[in-house]
Amino acid sequence: MLKIRKNILYDENNNPIAVQIPFEDFKILEEIIENYGLSKMMEEIEEDFLSYEESLNYYNELKNQCGK
Repeated sequence: MLKIRKNILYDENNNPIAVQIPFEDFKILEEIIENYGLSKMMEEIEEDFLSYEESLNYYNELKNQCGK
């Protein structure tokens, strides 16, 4: 698992209000988040593809609707 170096900043009541991380760690986290988002988007797109037969049927339906 990724070890994230962090400094926690507290307010006057000792409540955590912010986190500082080294820029190198931020870049790693940013890449992980982007890759996760990309993989999710690719999964959604995969579900929208039609099989060959489905595509052929859809094309024929459109062709019939146009009267060609």
